[in-house]
Amino acid sequence: MEPGFIFADSLSEVVSIASGFSFDVIQSDGDIRFDCMVGAMNIIGNKKNGMIFISAKESDMRILTSYMTGASVDEIKKEDMCDALCELVNMTAGNVKIRISDPDYMFMLSLPFAITGENVSVITKSHAKAFTQVLGNGEISLKLKVIY
Repeated sequence: MEPGFIFADSLSEVVSIASGFSFDVIQSDGDIRFDCMVGAMNIIGNKKNGMIFISAKESDMRILTSYMTGASVDEIKKEDMCDALCELVNMTAGNVKIRISDPDYMFMLSLPFAITGENVSVITKSHAKAFTQVLGNGEISLKLKVIY
């Protein structure tokens, strides 16, 4: 099984718990472009290192943050959305970490961080493997990229 699938399943579960939204896979693999808000975290493994990225449009992140916090959409600030995105990354990676029982695949997590801006992209060496998936519910979507 592709290692990224456990991250996609965990992200879907975390979003459901944190916001009540149920997400399905909209697009699997392929080249996805990041949206203007990206949450990220380093994954430091026993055998291999990697990174997890979760990306969203600001309008989608505003709605998701509202559902996660209970604050009205009009009250949500950019800092709130960045915090919520970092929390999604943290909870998703933590959920994956709990699911792994094989010591060869266990890992530690860095602090999550957010990147905002236009035309955000991550360029890796050609030998790095990547798993990408777009998850959504018709109203909002999130893009997941795991590089390992």
